[in-house]
Amino acid sequence: MTPKRTRLMIIAGGSGFIFVAVLLVAFAFSQSITYFFMPSDLATIRIASGTRIRLGGLVAEGSVRRSQGSRVAFSVTDGSGTVPVSYTGILPDLFREGQGVVTEGAFDAVSHAFVADTVLAKHDENYMPKDVADRLKEEGVWEYDVVGKDAIGE
Repeated sequence: MTPKRTRLMIIAGGSGFIFVAVLLVAFAFSQSITYFFMPSDLATIRIASGTRIRLGGLVAEGSVRRSQGSRVAFSVTDGSGTVPVSYTGILPDLFREGQGVVTEGAFDAVSHAFVADTVLAKHDENYMPKDVADRLKEEGVWEYDVVGKDAIGE
């Protein structure tokens, strides 16, 4: 073989290896993607039962119900939609009604309930996940404070 042909074979083999590596990485990412939704989205978008998603919004007032052990049921709202959520586990210390929350788990399209395996609450009075804050601002639930900081509530 000529040196030119050898270089061409090495370049073709290297390119094929890189292509396969990119495909494997893309496949791995596609398996771990979790889509973010607000409660009003779940009323308009058809999601297959068991699909892993993130649900964000505010914990609805008067919706937190604790059962035996560490089982908790509550509702997440964005002002125009509400989704019941069930969770088994220890809730974050800052979890409470009217608080911003992001839950991760699976939506049951038959019962229109969300089964969460992770619950995240905002970590201080000035923080809310950007996706949740942006959507709540669009819905008119998030208000701007007079001192120039974002705030939730009336």
